[in-house]
Amino acid sequence: MADIERLDTWVKYKNGLCDDCMGSCCSMPVEVRLPDLVRMGVVDEFELEEPIKNIAKRLEKQRLIQHFNFKRELFTLARRANGDCMHLDQKTRLCTIYERRPNTCRNHPKVGPKRIPAIRRRSLSIATPRRERCFT
Repeated sequence: MADIERLDTWVKYKNGLCDDCMGSCCSMPVEVRLPDLVRMGVVDEFELEEPIKNIAKRLEKQRLIQHFNFKRELFTLARRANGDCMHLDQKTRLCTIYERRPNTCRNHPKVGPKRIPAIRRRSLSIATPRRERCFT
């Protein structure tokens, strides 16, 4: 049984693993940096000359991010009301920007996620065994 707090219990990634997954890892907070936002297509190269605070304000206004940590220069991507990533297809549960996904997603589970509150952990433990507790 996978424990979200212990990486050693997670299923190791192999090709095709995500084909049967319900995208549980895409329900965790995703922190990104400016190069990720450029790759994702939400910030262009010309904007990089602007103060980062102005970029953050625009992205918050457009509801593309939910938070900006000025000290660490980290943006937290916005999520749907149910906690899913905005880029997770609601029917197929596959990433709609897979080729342009941020480094946090590319490096998961070695990088991120933040600690998840107890209520979220409890809901994950109730989920269906294989499809929702994968944590790859």
